[in-house]
Amino acid sequence: MHIAQFLAAMGEMAEYDVTLIDPRPAYANRQRFGSARLIDEWPDAAFATLKPDHQTAIVTLSHDPKLDDPSLACALRSDAFYVAALGSHRTQALRRERLASAGFDEATLSRIHGPAGLAIGAASPAEIALSITAQMTEIRRMPRAGTTNA
Repeated sequence: MHIAQFLAAMGEMAEYDVTLIDPRPAYANRQRFGSARLIDEWPDAAFATLKPDHQTAIVTLSHDPKLDDPSLACALRSDAFYVAALGSHRTQALRRERLASAGFDEATLSRIHGPAGLAIGAASPAEIALSITAQMTEIRRMPRAGTTNA
């Protein structure tokens, strides 16, 4: 199973309203994601409809810049309380360079939690999903000084 499947299931158990955005039917389908809301559009089109707000967490997991970068760009323009991206430190650095070239400043880029999840030594897809769910919940429930997360 892929990290996204575990993350969707854990998100639902933690009472998050889970939506998966992926234009690839081989990845975004009922067999893999059960009751999660599925949107089979490109991220920029999906986010235009969804309009993420301060109660929204956005996590990119595809490892594909043509999917992850537009998702992150939309997330950074929103009030989402949590923005995270899967990938190594090297992948994160390259991603930040691309997003900086697209006009995002360092303060905005610092909103991205990457590599996504708490540093618990997670290795399996289930453990990585657990670390992401834990970090997302920590930020939701324990906002940092100067934020307005509810």
